[in-house]
Amino acid sequence: MGEYNSKLESKEMDFLCDAILSLQTREEVYRFFEDICTINEIKDLEQRLQVAKMLKQKKTYLDIASVTGASTATISRVNRALNYGSDGYNIVFERINWKDK
Repeated sequence: MGEYNSKLESKEMDFLCDAILSLQTREEVYRFFEDICTINEIKDLEQRLQVAKMLKQKKTYLDIASVTGASTATISRVNRALNYGSDGYNIVFERINWKDK
């Protein structure tokens, strides 16, 4: 994968990316996100990933909303990112065993 250009790109964002990439275990990830994010921010990220997973599994918006508690606006936003975004979700889904989870 080549150099990625993003509207988020900055030295500060590079520092955050490097910090995340330095984490080596699930426990370290838990500890870092617990320190850097509020519980609500973490829950929002967790929910978006669950929504993306269910969309990839071809679940309906109604099913997704009922299981995750996500609004249809959130589901639409995640769906748009899956289909027209920067491929971030798809990169992750290619690397983890998500179908059995």
